[in-house]
Amino acid sequence: MQGFALYPFDPPGDVAALRAELRAWLAANQPRGDVVARANCWASFDTDFSRKLGAAGYVGMTLPPRFGGGGRHPLERYVVIEELLAAGAPVGAHWIADRQTGPLILRYGSEEQCQRYLPGIARGELYACIGLSEPGAGSDLAAVRTTARETAEGWRINGQKIWTTGAHFSHIMLALVRTEAGSERNAGLSQLLIDLDTPGITIRPIIDMADHHDFNEVFFDDVLVPHGALVGERGQGWRQVTAELGLERSGPERYLSSHALLAALIDAAGVDPDPAVIALIGELVAEMWTLRQLSMSTAAKLAAGEDPMVEASVVKELGNAFEQDMPRRVQAIVECPWDDPSDLGRLLRALLIASPSFSLRGGTREVIRGIIARGLGLR
Repeated sequence: MQGFALYPFDPPGDVAALRAELRAWLAANQPRGDVVARANCWASFDTDFSRKLGAAGYVGMTLPPRFGGGGRHPLERYVVIEELLAAGAPVGAHWIADRQTGPLILRYGSEEQCQRYLPGIARGELYACIGLSEPGAGSDLAAVRTTARETAEGWRINGQKIWTTGAHFSHIMLALVRTEAGSERNAGLSQLLIDLDTPGITIRPIIDMADHHDFNEVFFDDVLVPHGALVGERGQGWRQVTAELGLERSGPERYLSSHALLAALIDAAGVDPDPAVIALIGELVAEMWTLRQLSMSTAAKLAAGEDPMVEASVVKELGNAFEQDMPRRVQAIVECPWDDPSDLGRLLRALLIASPSFSLRGGTREVIRGIIARGLGLR
């Protein structure tokens, strides 16, 4: 049985100075915008802000300088990400490329792929989406039916991906495809890096019930990509993807998506708040602090080169539960009509609508609990 070993979170350098430097930069450069955009801000995209953030050295921080990166420690990047999310900065445009596509290209990609894609990612100008989910498969990533067949000209891709966040503004997709005919489940899969302007690709929007366009359907109709699009080893896609998911599931985005609502609740509490509001603020802060310790420990384990799949899944499961419960707990004790125009009212309304989807990002609750159960020897 595996336990949750707590690793010390010990970034190099002067962390307090790094936080102060970034806060000063945000004070001068963060768009003022609508307060609602500060909630769930890692889904808010602003390409101009991403470019400015890249120019300031806060994107691609862990990539090597020879590819345009900052050569910084992963835990320094964690500190920066935490500050950006706590401030509600619109980081969605470069989010996936910076968080996982860039590091995965660096780890498994060819020199040509690194030279071609990493500098743009580090500048905050090249955006990526993840090609995992498929129709009828839910969060069962091994149920991949999209095929890529190797020909003399390159790889021929046919199939469909769904729930693809940001495909409509992304330049590349890192897709999991079935490259071995007749293979099943997690065997015979590979990852391909696909330029989304390649002929034969169709991207259609999926509009959610809040009228937001984050998700897409992506269709591949006899799409031809070069042999050099293969990332890593042929047939090793499953191993590479599971390593990628460790980066996706345990960061500060797993407990800070609803942070703007907590800040607004504290602001609205006033100098003589109701005891029930005081109690709720105390509970939420204590729970957030605990989640933060678990997330930082998992980040430290990733930085040490380990694969904390179970720990990352625990952070995602507990973090999603916390983020989804917060709006309902605030609604239960605060007098706030549905059309309340205050910052608190508008944030509460937006998160009551959006938060049910939070547990879908990075794998459904059922899938995540299955991973945890296997790690604990319970199934």
